[in-house]
Amino acid sequence: MDVQTITKFKRILSAERERLLNLSKESIKFDLNTSTDDLPDEADLAASEINQSLTFELRNRERVMIAKINTALQKIQEGTFGLCESCEEDIEKRRLEARPFSTLCVSCQEQHEHREKIYA
Repeated sequence: MDVQTITKFKRILSAERERLLNLSKESIKFDLNTSTDDLPDEADLAASEINQSLTFELRNRERVMIAKINTALQKIQEGTFGLCESCEEDIEKRRLEARPFSTLCVSCQEQHEHREKIYA
């Protein structure tokens, strides 16, 4: 992969990481700072708890995504970005454009998902 393409992916990954981190900060400020004293009845309290539960799940997904982005950025520094971790072939550029933190090529990803389905 040429330097210009790698620079492009580094910029995309860094921007996405910043976006996710900013979302988390905003969530902490607004979504998770609800006091139970502000909720007049049990229905409001239940709705608040459901909202917080969903917020925690979203933040967990974002945390996993940030970890994957950090791994991809580390691979860029190591010079292994865009290589399939399974077969060590190049990951297709279209796949990386759709999901820049991909670690497997399409065929290896399909095999991985097939194994997950069998053993799940």
